[in-house]
Amino acid sequence: MAKIRITQVRSKIGSSQRQKKTLEALGLKKISNSVETEATPQILGMVEKVRHLLEVEDVK
Repeated sequence: MAKIRITQVRSKIGSSQRQKKTLEALGLKKISNSVETEATPQILGMVEKVRHLLEVEDVK
């Protein structure tokens, strides 16, 4: 599977509790924090829910 790098670029202040929990589940705690993970359907679904707070890029 492909790997992706997810970086939080906007604050979670003002987001719903559900969006905050999604960021936590992705492993993101604060702005400029990045994680590399496999691009599974579950991860991609979570990324779509908080897309406005994130920057996503492919990792080779």
